Amino acid sequence: MAATDLEIKPKPQNLFEGVTAYHWLVLIMAALGWLFDCMGQRVFILARQPAMHELLGAAASDTMVSVWSGRATFAMMFGWGTGGILFGMWSDRLGRVKTMVATLLAYTIFSGLTGLSRTGYEFLLYRFLGGLGIGGMFGAAATLLAESVPGRIRALALGSMQALSALGNIAGSLLSTWIEPGKANFYHGYAGWRFIFFAAAAPVILAIPIIFLLHEPEAWLEAKKRAKQGGDRSKHVGSVFDLFRKPVWRRNTLVGVALGLSGMAGLWGIGFFSPKLISTALQGQPQHVVDTVRGYATASQDVGAFLGMLTFTVVATRIGRRIAFLGAFILCLVTTIFVFNNLHTRSDAYWMLPIMGFAQLSVFGGYSIYFPELFPTRLRGTGVGFCYNTVRYLAAFFPILLMAAYSSLQANGVSQPFRKAATILSFIFVLGMVALIWAPETKGKPLPED
Repeated sequence: MAATDLEIKPKPQNLFEGVTAYHWLVLIMAALGWLFDCMGQRVFILARQPAMHELLGAAASDTMVSVWSGRATFAMMFGWGTGGILFGMWSDRLGRVKTMVATLLAYTIFSGLTGLSRTGYEFLLYRFLGGLGIGGMFGAAATLLAESVPGRIRALALGSMQALSALGNIAGSLLSTWIEPGKANFYHGYAGWRFIFFAAAAPVILAIPIIFLLHEPEAWLEAKKRAKQGGDRSKHVGSVFDLFRKPVWRRNTLVGVALGLSGMAGLWGIGFFSPKLISTALQGQPQHVVDTVRGYATASQDVGAFLGMLTFTVVATRIGRRIAFLGAFILCLVTTIFVFNNLHTRSDAYWMLPIMGFAQLSVFGGYSIYFPELFPTRLRGTGVGFCYNTVRYLAAFFPILLMAAYSSLQANGVSQPFRKAATILSFIFVLGMVALIWAPETKGKPLPED
């Protein structure tokens, strides 16, 4: 047999040939870390208003409660953005696995402490600190997964990780139907919102299998070695400045930021106010009825999100990343405006919110696939964290903008002020469509290096 014959490697007969048990383990651990992160986010969304009602006192008006709810969202998203940047850099410098553990501990421990809040300011502080961990988990999990699995299944694995996060949102919604956040005397005189935050701290035990079962990917270890041995001081590991030093990384970073801001602001500034929309539609109904509808309707919204992220993954894998993003952003704009102007009954909530969830969360499936493909290994964690989380500094203002627009329209006697305010802010999705003009197509290409 000729020597060249020995060098010929047979092509895989199927997509999963060569995928080992460890590859599946990485996917499961990454998906669980992000899934429980999203469960904590959903718990916050459903519990923030009941928490503020209690912490601000009976004398607080509904407007004041809404304002403080917006402040709490701002605090968490500001922490989210900060954590995304810091933990993204640490992911490149210290390792993906260590960073995953640190972020998991942060978002679970501070969720538990949130349930112990005595004042509105304490609530805001714990939400900021918990946001640090929430922001860091996605980047660490996505980069670990992207660098650990074979390239041919990378998009499928990353899209699946993001899609499975919808199960965390669903779990948070269903949990709220058992531990009702708005119930003033849920257990021994303590309100339900406190116990649901305690429940969101339970996934802290996931840190144990992550520490003992996962190891750093070879690509990261090699990049770390090259950085130590190489003489090119312009190529740093985990440097935010290096994202802007070279034209190709600078373009990719700006594209990622624009895509991220469009989807993030649309979801957190509009879509995740679906509980408020339900409360508006069911005004005058008993609180337990409102809580039940909000729990099941937001769970159905997450079922739509799960299907949306899976659909994005299929389109991005078969056709391309850019066309998948374009279709998703168009759907976001159309469905958000439709739902916020037409949801009036309980039955409306059950079929409209899944449609909006399908559209708005589909782009997040794109972030998990696309962002790791934009940067070299030495900057991958930093770049993913920067694009996915820095935008939260800007997106954090959107809940406040929504409430400000709502208050202004209400003060001027405009009918349905909350719905109209949401409609106006929905045009942030156009930013994502425009950014695609400069977005590179990464389908079928290996992860970049420099």
